Amino acid sequence: MTDELKKNLRGIFEHLGENPDREGLIDTPGRMIKSWDELFSGYKQRPEDILTVFKEDDVIPYNQIILLKDIEFYSTCEHHFLPFVGKAHVAYVPKDKVVGISKLARIIEIFSRRLQIQERVGNQVTQSLMDVLKPQGAACIIEAKHFCMTSRGVGKQNSVMVTSSLKGCFLSHSETRQELMKLLK
Repeated sequence: MTDELKKNLRGIFEHLGENPDREGLIDTPGRMIKSWDELFSGYKQRPEDILTVFKEDDVIPYNQIILLKDIEFYSTCEHHFLPFVGKAHVAYVPKDKVVGISKLARIIEIFSRRLQIQERVGNQVTQSLMDVLKPQGAACIIEAKHFCMTSRGVGKQNSVMVTSSLKGCFLSHSETRQELMKLLK
């Protein structure tokens, strides 16, 4: 499979008008494959395997918003195979389980390190939190620059796309949603 993929990548170079045998490109197909293994490592992980859950009794009873802000991430647009990069903010209101805080960053990695669209990343994050933690609510707000828009097409360099995925109390209770928005400022 790897040899066939390398051959196909050489064909892409030729299509672009490059010589795949020139010194700077000879080993590039192998490097590309290795980098793709890292860029798309999210396919090899499952959220339920990394979301270490603690019963509230083990910590303290807590029923307020837990928020991890400014989680830097990168992903790859499934439409143009170009990067999009930005920050994600993940929140939940526990019912009887809390999760290790680093796991909120890891769940962003799992879903962003795939061929994606921004809207899906947020929805997959909140749905996983709802499925595993069974919280009162989960939220994921993502701000990202899309290279498919900044480096081609309309070429708007400073455009930032913002998406939100709100579930449970963040969707059904305006006061909880407003509190989250204040925390994000």
